[in-house]
Amino acid sequence: MPNAPKPFFWYELMTSDLDAAEAFYTAVVGWKAEPFDKAPGMPRYIVVNSSIRGVGGLMTMPEDAAKMGMPPAWVGYIYTGDVDASTQALKKAGGAVHRAPDDIPGVGRFAVVADPQGAMFMFLQPNLAAQPPVPASTPGHIGWHELYTSDWKAAFDFYSSQFGWANAGDFDMGPMGTYQTFTAGPESGGGMMNKPEQIPVPVWQFYFNVTAIDAAAKRVTDNGGKILMGPMEVPGGSWVVQCQDPQGAHFALMAPGR
Repeated sequence: MPNAPKPFFWYELMTSDLDAAEAFYTAVVGWKAEPFDKAPGMPRYIVVNSSIRGVGGLMTMPEDAAKMGMPPAWVGYIYTGDVDASTQALKKAGGAVHRAPDDIPGVGRFAVVADPQGAMFMFLQPNLAAQPPVPASTPGHIGWHELYTSDWKAAFDFYSSQFGWANAGDFDMGPMGTYQTFTAGPESGGGMMNKPEQIPVPVWQFYFNVTAIDAAAKRVTDNGGKILMGPMEVPGGSWVVQCQDPQGAHFALMAPGR
């Protein structure tokens, strides 16, 4: 459907220690890791899978990104049927293009971009047909997408106009401002808010589903990661914890209860 919402559908960790990251996330989230070797000449890439299918990939930080001072980070890919057209539309809407559309042999066509407030993400036009979404609460998949930005109203207008994301209501968080929720299709959603001072630049954070929040939080610290916030209950009854892996990348975990 050409007018269907375009969600995040793949997630990628760029890290400074690929072997350590593989060991950490397979232990913490429960992913099964497998090498991806279908693209000749491509740097080493590890696909992480839930019990149903692939969720994302792990790779060593590209040298040019490391030289620019980019820390280890998770980045999301937004689906597009035409990466060149999507990149042009993003640029026209005030976004930035960090890497122009290019081909990944055997995978598809991608671009590295940022929204008008500066939060980075990627486009991917995959060679294979898009897979149907799995339930948002599926263990090992991404249950929530959270944007910390400098202007949540402008950010929501951008994502809704570019990708068809819909308003799902907002919450008044008092001194922390408004939390705007959205849906990006039947099994994809999240929220946006103005970033707190301790977050230096606008950024997306992704919540990986686990079955039990306290056990998962313990796995984080047992494997050398840090708990930055939580566990805490969020509207709807889920429990979350925000974390940092041993190489410094931020991520979060989400469970249906406690």
